[in-house]
Amino acid sequence: MDLGLRGKIAFITGGAGGIGQATAIALAEEGVKVAVTDLNDPVETVRLIEEAGGQAYGSALDVTDEASVNAAIDALIDRWGHLDIGFNNAGVSLEEMATPWDSVDIYDRVVEVNQRGVMLCMAAELRHMGPRKKGAIVNTASVAGLVGLSGAGYCSSKHAVIGLTRSAAMRYAGDGIRVNAICPGAIETPMTQSPQTSEESRAFMAQMHPMNRMGTAREIADGVVFLVSDRASFITGHPLAVDGGFVSR
Repeated sequence: MDLGLRGKIAFITGGAGGIGQATAIALAEEGVKVAVTDLNDPVETVRLIEEAGGQAYGSALDVTDEASVNAAIDALIDRWGHLDIGFNNAGVSLEEMATPWDSVDIYDRVVEVNQRGVMLCMAAELRHMGPRKKGAIVNTASVAGLVGLSGAGYCSSKHAVIGLTRSAAMRYAGDGIRVNAICPGAIETPMTQSPQTSEESRAFMAQMHPMNRMGTAREIADGVVFLVSDRASFITGHPLAVDGGFVSR
């Protein structure tokens, strides 16, 4: 199935591993040129793409730094001329079950990255997509943006990502630019598979989903690839749950 992505250019944040890395690879497999960013230089992601015959480059980026975000987008434009796809995926989850709900310092940091960081990246992307009147953006939210979960910073910031998505979608719907969000359930990542995560914790995360398992990063990546493709041409402002049925319980 031709998704109409060959030759397009994408900008990805949080691309050093997990969902961001899987999405960068999935887009490259469709013939997309990919600029991969992360707080740490995503050299491994770029290596995997290039070894498979794709085109990519990587750079370190703090999404909370407005000047750095603008410079990263400008660098992509200088290299490849325009921007077709934005995947704003960088985020943090710093709260645990035992974290006091009113831990303001943790709340502030999570919101700064997850909410403000997404807004800054969208603003920079839209400045370049707007004049061309074409483009597609996907923001990483979470099932925590659709239902109530513990963690004041994480839950509220992911609700905010959906709000930002809908706001931009309405603003740019008449300009040929689509903006959607992806809402993963619990996903198998290096963090959830680490020795520090107990078997009991993994079993608990799995049973939260009617499918009785966690999702994979590639399953989320496939959702993102669909949303930025021509196959989703009449979809905008939508928070797509890829969650094994979590929010349908």
